[in-house]
Amino acid sequence: MAHYRHHGPALLNDLSVTPGAITEMTTAQLCDPKFHTGSVRDVSESTKKQVCAEYGIAPEDCSGEHVEIDHLISIELGGGEGPSNLWPEPYLPEPGAKTKDILENTLHRLVCRGDISLHEAQREIRTDWYAEYLKLGLDKHIKLGTFADRTQ
Repeated sequence: MAHYRHHGPALLNDLSVTPGAITEMTTAQLCDPKFHTGSVRDVSESTKKQVCAEYGIAPEDCSGEHVEIDHLISIELGGGEGPSNLWPEPYLPEPGAKTKDILENTLHRLVCRGDISLHEAQREIRTDWYAEYLKLGLDKHIKLGTFADRTQ
């Protein structure tokens, strides 16, 4: 059985395995229209299997069908590529990986607009991503199955 922390219905990363890690990228670099996460995203299959093993998930269940190997601190918020920033985030139950994606995109926009600092966004998503999702009121703007936020 996989081990996670919980916040209500949301599964959270195990902080002893995935404490989060950041790069040296600045807000200006991350908010540059030329920046794309694909230019720095590089997680090997062996690393993905290692991350699943650390959470007690069998290799055959780490195929991407039920979990996404997710960056705790997303790349667009300066998150690192190493295992200390990766975790097997389930798609289900909701709120799951797709819900966290909405938060990541929202935080990126807020950082780039100057509404919050990059450090604050990194800290909040590292500590309890679901608490930040609720704090921003994203749950009130999102209907199950329609993943559009209203912070644009």
